[in-house]
Amino acid sequence: MGPREGHRHPCYHQPVLSPRRTVLWLGVYAAAMAWLEAAVVVYLRRLYYPDDQLTLFPMRIWRTSDLLVELAREAATIVMILAVALLAASGRTRRVAAFLYVFGIWDLCYYLWLKIALGWPASWTDWDILFLIPWAWLAPWFTPAVAALLFALWGGRVLAVETETEAPRRAWGLAIGGLTLMLASFLEPALPLLGQNAEAAAQFVPSRFLWAVYLPGAALLASGLLIGRPRRAAVKLAALPRKS
Repeated sequence: MGPREGHRHPCYHQPVLSPRRTVLWLGVYAAAMAWLEAAVVVYLRRLYYPDDQLTLFPMRIWRTSDLLVELAREAATIVMILAVALLAASGRTRRVAAFLYVFGIWDLCYYLWLKIALGWPASWTDWDILFLIPWAWLAPWFTPAVAALLFALWGGRVLAVETETEAPRRAWGLAIGGLTLMLASFLEPALPLLGQNAEAAAQFVPSRFLWAVYLPGAALLASGLLIGRPRRAAVKLAALPRKS
């Protein structure tokens, strides 16, 4: 017969790592995952851009099988980040913080590893292909890096404290609104390619970025994540039963 309610084994409630160690090892995981991501990109550029691996545009035409594999890899990346966030934290706010923290460190380290391994980005204005679902996200590389930095700062701050936190609704609204604007700025440059053939994509070079949409979005995201300080909930991690 299983343990009665109120008499569960203490290890059921015992965090495996302290909050600060959780932040540390999630960061290590994200950095290692970013290296795998960067390594794949290095191989892809050597395969599809053998003459100039530092210039992405005009885009090269991918084989359909390679494109399907890449789409699945991108989806798998998000699943990996989501899974480790669910395992590393409990409670809605802390799990969101874990997801954003891992995502942010992963994205920042990805560009760092690419710079080390490939010498790219070569400048602040280099355009990147950020994502391919539902269609290509295109933007200067540092624009998603700004969001990643905000994710890492907020997520790390929430995870590092021993007290459960919950973000005010206003903060969630600002952050989601900002992310929506930033996402729109990433999706807009590739709109001319929708419905076009492969030859059109092979000649496409992005030239316009919607700064008027991106900058307010970044400001709203920063306001939601950094100004909207999480407030303490009633449960304190340190007060949970610990294994003797």
